Order: sequence, then C-alpha cells, then structure tokens
Amino acid sequence: MSAHVLHQGLALFTFAAYEAGAWRLRRRGDRWPPLRDVVFGAGVAAALVPGAPTFTGHMVQHVVLGMLAPVLVVLARPVTLLLRAVPAAARHRLKRVLGSRPAGVLVFPPVAAALEAGSLWLLYRTGLYATSGDALWMHVHVFLTGLLFTTAVCRLDPFRHRAGLGVRAGALIGAAAAHAVLAKTLYVTPPPGVLLAVADRQAGARLMYYGGDVVELGLALIVALQWYAARARAEVRSSRRTGVPRGARC
Repeated sequence: MSAHVLHQGLALFTFAAYEAGAWRLRRRGDRWPPLRDVVFGAGVAAALVPGAPTFTGHMVQHVVLGMLAPVLVVLARPVTLLLRAVPAAARHRLKRVLGSRPAGVLVFPPVAAALEAGSLWLLYRTGLYATSGDALWMHVHVFLTGLLFTTAVCRLDPFRHRAGLGVRAGALIGAAAAHAVLAKTLYVTPPPGVLLAVADRQAGARLMYYGGDVVELGLALIVALQWYAARARAEVRSSRRTGVPRGARC
C-alpha cells in the first residue's frame, strides 16, 4: 500500500469516526451543531491536499497540513464530541488521561509551541528534509504537532489543565516569530543537502512566511474573542454580586 493511499485511508477513517460520534449524539436527542461536521470535514479535506515535486508545492502542503487543517479540526471540538459520545466507563478513563500530568505538560502552550516550531527547524535546518523525502511519517508529524499547538492555544475542548490568555497569546507570538525567522533563513539558503532552484526556494519561503501569518492571525482572533467573552462573563458576575447593571459604572 502506497503512502498516499494510507494517508487518504487515515483521513477518511478519522472523518467517519467523527460522524459516527455526531450521529450517536443526535440519535439520543443531544444537540451537536451541523456546522462542526462541515468544519471537521473541511479540516480532513485540507489534510488531504497533495504535495508537488517542487519546494513551493511541498510548502503549500505543509502550511495547509500543519497549520490550516489543525485550526479547522480544533474548531470542530473533536475531544468534546468523543467525551460525549463514548460510554460512561470509557469517558471516565479518557478524563483521567486528559487530566494526567503528561497531558498537562503537552498542552501547556509554551511546550506545545516549542515542539511545533522546534520540529520545523529540525526538519528544514538539518539534513532531515533531504533524507525524509515525501515520507508519510513526516506529514503525520507535521499535522500532529500543528494540532497539539492549535489545541493548546485555542483551548476549545475541555482540559483539566488551564492556561491563561496571556500565556496562550505569548506562546502564539513566540511560535509566529520562530516561523517567520525560519522562513527568512529558507529564503536565503536551502535546507542542508538539498539542491533547489532559487526562484522555487524563495517562492516556498514566501509562502511559508505569509501563509503562516494568515493562519496565525486567525488563531489570534480566536484567542481575542475568548478574552472578550471571558471579560463579558466576568462583568455579568460582578453585576449580579453588586446589583449594578453592566455599563453603569463610571
């Protein structure tokens, strides 16, 4: 079985599992917004974007696979769906795993950012890119590290370990800076052990730089909206305690 066929099979199995969970919830009368099915399907479709023999084509695939697809998947809240769809015994075990210390370390935003950005530096600034070629493991790794980072920054699914908005925003800024510097180094010099046409390499580096900026702005918007919602909830709670209506304070 080719790596491409296996890649497609994994993506389609993941989508089928998500839809099975959503169907289970709706069958018993629970609400699950159909828009989340659409968003998850879009994330799976993005993960299936094929690569190309050029460095620019490779970078298109990795920006979509490692940045855009994880955002779409996280917006569909798959962990929430899983916890609601599985039987009670399995839910209890999953909650223990999600609440464990290793899970807390992995979803701590600075750690997730270091793993995601660090793995990209390792891939493109060592001989790893030259030796890995179009290996399936590389695509899976790029997607999973992007998914971990996006999960840690967005925090849309329930996790026992919390991180403040400041920590999440700082991790996002740090990861964005690491991506930008890496893209600039690729614009100047190719990955070790790889011969690339200058125009192709520079186009790929620009794509990594600006494409990454677009997705990171989307993540920043999600964090900003969460901050706004948290502030609004805090004002409501304060108004209930003091009896002073919202907006009435000087």
